Amino acid sequence: MSVHTEQTSDGSRLEPARLRHVLGHFCTGIAVITAQEDGLPPVGFTCQSFVSLSLQPPLVSFSVSRFSRSWPGIRRAGRFCANILTAEQEPLCGRFAATDGNRFAGVEWWPSPATGSPRLAGALAWVDCTIEAVYPGGDHRIAVGRVQDLGVSAGEPDPLLFFQARFHRAAPTTPSGAAPTP
Repeated sequence: MSVHTEQTSDGSRLEPARLRHVLGHFCTGIAVITAQEDGLPPVGFTCQSFVSLSLQPPLVSFSVSRFSRSWPGIRRAGRFCANILTAEQEPLCGRFAATDGNRFAGVEWWPSPATGSPRLAGALAWVDCTIEAVYPGGDHRIAVGRVQDLGVSAGEPDPLLFFQARFHRAAPTTPSGAAPTP
């Protein structure tokens, strides 16, 4: 399989490793996308590309590898729950990123209210959706979900953040909540 590369403005090749390095400077949160087809075991995967897409209508989006073993079950189910992870859930992130084993073994969850997709215990927030559309996106698929229900956990846990190929915690905010001026 050959990898297509583009050229940058200086004429150098835009290699996938360079793209990953530069885009790794954009901090993202981590979600676990889960679903369950009727009568089958639940499926899910770790996702750092979950984003809000539209307020009217209420839409979210995520990207999933074309090679994902969880995606076919999510697609057939036609619904999913995006579970936004807390900093304390880094081990759960790793579990759902693994390529083998039963990802749900020993994981506490219950059916989400609107779609019945697995809602993971302790998640910072959850967004329960039906699949609205799926688009090709290079070596990924871009899924658009219509929000059916959502919520946040009690308390104020820190989110699990991913930056430069490592996990991080959010920095404390200033007393006013505003960003400090340089």
